[in-house]
Amino acid sequence: MEQQTVEMIAQMVLQTINKMDDKTGGYQVPVGVSARHIHLTQKDVETLFGEGYQLTKKKELMGGQYACNETVTIVGLKLRAIENVRVLGPVRKASQIEISSTDALKLGIKAPVRESGDVAGSAPIAVVGPKGAIYMKEGCIVAMRHIHMSPADAAAAGVHDGDVVSVKAENERGTVFNHVKIRVNESFTLEMHIDTDEANASKIKTGDRVTIVKQ
Repeated sequence: MEQQTVEMIAQMVLQTINKMDDKTGGYQVPVGVSARHIHLTQKDVETLFGEGYQLTKKKELMGGQYACNETVTIVGLKLRAIENVRVLGPVRKASQIEISSTDALKLGIKAPVRESGDVAGSAPIAVVGPKGAIYMKEGCIVAMRHIHMSPADAAAAGVHDGDVVSVKAENERGTVFNHVKIRVNESFTLEMHIDTDEANASKIKTGDRVTIVKQ
């Protein structure tokens, strides 16, 4: 094949790729499906598991967080319960529970969709451990879907911390997720977090890739 023909074909391929990038945003992100979990203060850890108790690490997560061996039972206002809710460490300044909308229906509570840490006025819930129980007047939320990024990933994607984007899943369901919050930190690994309801409805599993389509 003549050199001129090869160069022409290569140019056409590049143009096609660029058009695809313009249409989709061109930046792909792996998905992590986030199951229900709880963050606890040290005070609440000791109430639930015993005086002086320290959480034990099961699996490393991003941003210095880790899944713990410890689990608890959460109880809604109508005494409906969900067992084996995973504790995530390290301890925090305020306790918080993240569940799905389906979990909220089962528990009989109205958990709002919030960004992690925004718990003011959120749903009340009780938490039961092997050594005791706590009642949280607020702190139970449905986590707003979001993308974790390092500064390098954010620069490559053309986004900034706090931006809200739309993301498309190219599978048989063809789902577009709006209102996806960008969270940027040096300690973050590139990953979009959705809950189990969102994953099941869109037929997405951990490790699948989605594409940022607009800002």
